[in-house]
Amino acid sequence: MGTDLRLALTDTLTLARFGQPLETQPCVFVDPAKKHQTFVGIGGALTDASAETFAKLPRNKQEEFLKAYYDPKAGIGYTLARTNIHSCDFSSGSYTYVQEGDKELRSFSLDHDRQYRIPFIKRVQQAAGGKIPLFVSPWSPPAFMKDNNNMLQGGKLKKEYFQSWANYFVKFIRGYEKEGIPVWGLTIQNEPMAKQTWESCLFTAEEERDFLKNYLGPTLQRSGLGSRKVIVWDHNRDLLYQRASTILNDPAASKYVWGVGFHWYEDWSGGEQVFDNVRRVREDFSGKNLIFTEGCNGPFNMDSVRNWALGERYGRSMINDFNNGTVAWTDWNVLLDETGGPNHVKNFCFAPIHADTRNGSLIYTNAYHYIGHFSKFIRPGATHISSSPSRSPLLSTAFRNRDGKIVVVVMNTGNKELPFHLWIAGNAAPVQSKPRSIMTFVL
Repeated sequence: MGTDLRLALTDTLTLARFGQPLETQPCVFVDPAKKHQTFVGIGGALTDASAETFAKLPRNKQEEFLKAYYDPKAGIGYTLARTNIHSCDFSSGSYTYVQEGDKELRSFSLDHDRQYRIPFIKRVQQAAGGKIPLFVSPWSPPAFMKDNNNMLQGGKLKKEYFQSWANYFVKFIRGYEKEGIPVWGLTIQNEPMAKQTWESCLFTAEEERDFLKNYLGPTLQRSGLGSRKVIVWDHNRDLLYQRASTILNDPAASKYVWGVGFHWYEDWSGGEQVFDNVRRVREDFSGKNLIFTEGCNGPFNMDSVRNWALGERYGRSMINDFNNGTVAWTDWNVLLDETGGPNHVKNFCFAPIHADTRNGSLIYTNAYHYIGHFSKFIRPGATHISSSPSRSPLLSTAFRNRDGKIVVVVMNTGNKELPFHLWIAGNAAPVQSKPRSIMTFVL
């Protein structure tokens, strides 16, 4: 904060014999011998809003955007993506892929997505080297399948449509794959405990468990899609443990589950983010993966796009989530316009990059650079290793990439400069950390 340094190489350090630090010598200790989860990737959501905004950019700015996110050298090297199954709040309007009342899904068509979203995802694939793992999420079944006959305002999936809705997932995955867009995984329901003014649908833990084990899981298996990664919950860290334990303690449901997804909005009530809940799931259900599936800052205000706190929230969450066992981390919209949209219910928010569609320019918020301190240097297949700061303003996480390089990310969350030593196996290098800064070390 207070400098023009953004993902810039600032120094080359040399480790030297250091031995036992004194209490008066702040350190970040790193132990490469202590190995934890394997890293899958970092990325963001390729929503309708992102695709529509991208289409409004001039070609040279489209290329700049793609390079900024997906080029591992010139950009920040995203390696993961999410998209919505039909409409969500970040669509210009509500829509589905079938005609109202079509339980048999005979009218299923992806024509809507062929205008903006499918071409956008293909451009992203190309920019990411030809392919990128993509997981997909529904915000609501079609209105006729729900007890409130409305895609918005919560409601529940009617029992008589459980099989039809499971079939809908299969139709979507096969349809996208026919378009040349492989689907790596899926979540069962975005935010299943939130009645929203936009597309939403409520599932208790028992209802999600039973839909998975009796309908969705077997349907994916029968359809030859059993290798797709099924992610449960896909909501905040507050109820994470209750949802995970209810589903994963049932062997008939658990066998279909690859991992548990979570968001960061639990501080809506005025409290703090509850990172420990991630660790508790990791400890008690070590055979399953943890994946951060959505987070963003909001509400949007153009006057705040340079606010340093936008990035700090990402850094704090990513460090804590990785230290608590998370294998992958997915931001919300990769791109929004100068209004924080488009969004059909005016639920405007921030993205790491905004396009001002009035003049074709791109605005990079600090969130983009904070995320880049992780995504550019920690690569898929890396192993999380232990790190431990000796001062509370310092937050750190560390990984060893498959090429043997060690990556250590350190945030100084305080308002004062804090010198420390980066300490590994009795060797250390002195570091100056600026107030409210983030640094990445590659060894």
